[in-house]
Amino acid sequence: MPYELGADWQYDVPTSGSKRLPPDSGYAEALRNQGYSFEVAIADLIDNSIDAEASQVVVHFLRDDDRILSLLVVDNGKGMNDPGLDAAMTVGQRRAYDSRSLGMYGTGLKAASLSHADALTVVSKTKTSRAAGRQLTSTSLADGYRCDTVTPDYAQTLLDRYDGIIEWQGTVVRWDRVRPFETVEVSQTDRFLSEAIQKLETHLGLYLHRFLDRGDLRIDIAVENVHTRELLDSIEVEPLDPFNYKAPGRPGYPRTFTAVVEGVGAMELTAHIWPPRSPRAEYKLIGPLAERQGFYFYRNDRLVQAGGWNGQRGAAETHLNLARIAVDLPSQYAQVFSLTVKKEGVETTQAFARGVETAVDAQGRTFRTYLADAESVYREGSSRAEVKRKAVIPPGKGLSPTVRRAIQEELPEKPGEDPIAIAWVALPHNRFFDLDRENRVIQLNRRHRDIFNTGQRSGSNDAPVAKTLLYLMLEELFGFTRWEKKRSDQIDYWNTILLAAVDAQRERAAHGTKDHTP
Repeated sequence: MPYELGADWQYDVPTSGSKRLPPDSGYAEALRNQGYSFEVAIADLIDNSIDAEASQVVVHFLRDDDRILSLLVVDNGKGMNDPGLDAAMTVGQRRAYDSRSLGMYGTGLKAASLSHADALTVVSKTKTSRAAGRQLTSTSLADGYRCDTVTPDYAQTLLDRYDGIIEWQGTVVRWDRVRPFETVEVSQTDRFLSEAIQKLETHLGLYLHRFLDRGDLRIDIAVENVHTRELLDSIEVEPLDPFNYKAPGRPGYPRTFTAVVEGVGAMELTAHIWPPRSPRAEYKLIGPLAERQGFYFYRNDRLVQAGGWNGQRGAAETHLNLARIAVDLPSQYAQVFSLTVKKEGVETTQAFARGVETAVDAQGRTFRTYLADAESVYREGSSRAEVKRKAVIPPGKGLSPTVRRAIQEELPEKPGEDPIAIAWVALPHNRFFDLDRENRVIQLNRRHRDIFNTGQRSGSNDAPVAKTLLYLMLEELFGFTRWEKKRSDQIDYWNTILLAAVDAQRERAAHGTKDHTP
């Protein structure tokens, strides 16, 4: 006799037992192909650091003279003991998240790491536990999801290496056999690293800007030569607030609109209009402008979508480039909003689009009025005459990130050009600087470095004023394809004059000369 469907037929499915079905080893390949970009993967790791209440994170590249070897993410968070490490490294295990956590699905550490590296090592300690570590590799995953235990001696040694960050507690996530690093030609290592750091700095500065703005978190990106232990570069990530303009494009903004969204309730939409043609990094350096208009969704202060209209409008329209709207997702939103695993996009239902369509501010103005205002400001700004500034070759290593950002804000960059680095090297006594035009380096005579760092520790980004002036003075010389004799003469007399300035500076320092100008 066939089974008879009851009143609740759509749910009334009979079962006759159950069994465990662990994931096939082939699932490990799926972890490697999640589509994480490099900077998105690192951001996912730093989310774990924030959940662990870290106040400092260092993204540390290790290299030799030719290649990038490994990458480590170091934090001073609460750390993990042995059971915590086992849970963190278990594929498919989802830990309990509280309402303020940035973690969501329990896959970020493994998926983000293994999408780029063939070996993931995590070493950690808490205030009450010893140093411990675990390692997953492509081979161990294929071998029934085997997780290897790191020896306690190595775990402690690795943590001790970062004793300036990790004191009583903290975690190191280490990537080895990083596939993007291994495919870079030796001649392109510096360029690849420079571009990777710039993308990483921009992405972290944007998506974590609220934490950085408040001072809750400091993120540094460092590059070290593993043989010499020399710190080759060190950059503190600055916040890139997508709403950080000096004055709005139209008085009266930002305005807060309230959208009643079915399944969620009232939601606030904080609508901003940027001033037209803003040179600020927060406007023009975070990606193509057309892609950055629209909604900026935040989950627990972490940006999870930077632009896009989510069904509210069709394709991006240039005349709305100045329109950006901040939206904080409510704690309960699953019926209307869903986040991508990589936390760089939000999918919405039609309920959100309908709510936005009928949203109004305190004075009864509609959201459509806001869009019309944003379009009007853009069109008015486009009609004004603009002074064209000469494009420059971008600055690179050796110049402070703050200065590099200022140059990027004020001057257009020549596309496809390798950046100009600035480095202290050994030069003859009669040279203050020289040019390595082939490798794009302004070379400074290291024998004079001390006069720029009196009482301060030298670093890769030291002497910012002198380096910036030299960059502005010399940048165009790297663009000439034909080197004329007058250029060499110019370099010679600049060196003579600058060396005279160095002598004057040393004489003042030696005699403790003071100005007595009233």
